[in-house]
Amino acid sequence: MKLMTAVVKFVQSMPRLFTWVGILSLTPPHPLFNLHLTLPLNSYIIYSIPLFSQCLLGTLLMTQERRKAIWAIYVWCRRTDELVDGPNASHITPMALDRWESRLEDLFQGRPYDMLDAALSDTVGKFPVDIQPFKDMIEGMRLDLKKSRYKNFDELYLYCYYVAGTVGLMSVPVMGIAPESQATTESVYNAALSLGIANQLTNILRDVGEDARRGRVYLPQDELAQAGLSDEDIFAGKVTDKWRNFMKNQIKRARMFFDEAEKGVTQLSSASRWPVWASLLLYRQILDEIEANDYDSFTKRAYVSKANKITALPLAYARSLIGPSKISSKVL
Repeated sequence: MKLMTAVVKFVQSMPRLFTWVGILSLTPPHPLFNLHLTLPLNSYIIYSIPLFSQCLLGTLLMTQERRKAIWAIYVWCRRTDELVDGPNASHITPMALDRWESRLEDLFQGRPYDMLDAALSDTVGKFPVDIQPFKDMIEGMRLDLKKSRYKNFDELYLYCYYVAGTVGLMSVPVMGIAPESQATTESVYNAALSLGIANQLTNILRDVGEDARRGRVYLPQDELAQAGLSDEDIFAGKVTDKWRNFMKNQIKRARMFFDEAEKGVTQLSSASRWPVWASLLLYRQILDEIEANDYDSFTKRAYVSKANKITALPLAYARSLIGPSKISSKVL
């Protein structure tokens, strides 16, 4: 209970959280601008994370070293995403993404461009993080510049891998696999990939209306047609029986990926299982909220209440106590 009370008081103390050591009122910089700070690298986290976000609550439960590394990865992913979804997205060109990829290669070689890059470069030096998932995420941003429709789930799955499945692959080297785990490394990475896919599918189902207002439809076109729906129905934003049935199937698929992801959480190191379970359970609840909103993702944004986020932590902790076993490794 002391931990729960501390978490509540901590996250209620400021509207935005900026550091894992101190709280700083820093304006998030444009990703392509240089940022000059006089603070030492190990005394701040250099980006804002929304209050009660899954990332925030999850990292609060990690060891300091892992927390610093995961936040550095999160910062880079957030900056990369804002290249195509941020306030300056209309000015971003394929050439800008090429420059961003060159910066990525430099920071992996120990040549960070700014202190934000330096945080990830520090992580790369301490954990066996591979560059390929980061490059793949940039490829996902390239897709966003030229593609706003997806013919089928195979195409959508590839997009989800690029923009979110990669995050799971980036994170496993930091989270660590339990020494006693008998699961294959590949199976653990596959479970992490499934969690990323599940999270992105959840994002898509939550943000249908928001994406439509930007002219984007991240839903399988063939499945829309099979349900008797079209882009025009998405832009009209009306909840009909056809839409409800379509969404039920999409939510069922997302939950299947969450189920696959759960198999791998037990194989992680004991210090990482609690935060990962917390993040998984919290994100999965968004699907419940979509259902509670009568599948209206056009005018309502499904979210998990602050109270529910806090109460999910004990359940996540209880599940984190279950580590690798011969049974779970055979399942994987």
